[in-house]
Amino acid sequence: MAKPRLEGSNPSLSAIRLFGKNRFRSPFGDAKKEEEREIMKRLALVFAALLLIPLAGASCKKKEQPPPPPVQGGMPGQPGSPHGPMEGGPEKTVVVPDDVKAAWKAVKVEVEFKEKKTKKEFTVPVLSEYKVPDTDLVLNVGDFLPHFSMTAEQITSSSDKPDNPACNIEVLEGGKQVFKGWLFAKFPDVHPFQHDKFAVKLLEGVRK
Repeated sequence: MAKPRLEGSNPSLSAIRLFGKNRFRSPFGDAKKEEEREIMKRLALVFAALLLIPLAGASCKKKEQPPPPPVQGGMPGQPGSPHGPMEGGPEKTVVVPDDVKAAWKAVKVEVEFKEKKTKKEFTVPVLSEYKVPDTDLVLNVGDFLPHFSMTAEQITSSSDKPDNPACNIEVLEGGKQVFKGWLFAKFPDVHPFQHDKFAVKLLEGVRK
């Protein structure tokens, strides 16, 4: 009686089949996996670079941040000019050039009556005293400088042109001083006269 034939019982045939499978396996699978690994490596490098960019930028900003600019003196109301020299410290010498004295004789001042909500304009000669009508205010008008400029030693006018008009004014109320300082026509908010009932502003100079 013949024995049943078992599949794969022939060693030679099994070896041929195994050899055939390994020999004819497609190389494209390994290449594809290698390509995927390269792509993942590149993506990882790109992601790491993106994380480093903000840190590097912040470090550069810290290194490149300039120091604060030094405080500069100059005309009040101009950018970067301090208000301190006008508000305290020793009083500076006021020098009025001869050409300014020869060109300007008075100033126009506006007085605001806050309770009445009205304003009036007055022309007052330089170096004179003026009593504001219907009030107990007295204006002592000092030097007028059409082009106000200030140095460490003095206050003067750079020219006789009205590029930065300013006037030194003292305000008395009931005989008591309530304000003394420079009023600026182009910069009325610099060192203004502050009062509950009145406001005083310099409008312009008056030529001879």
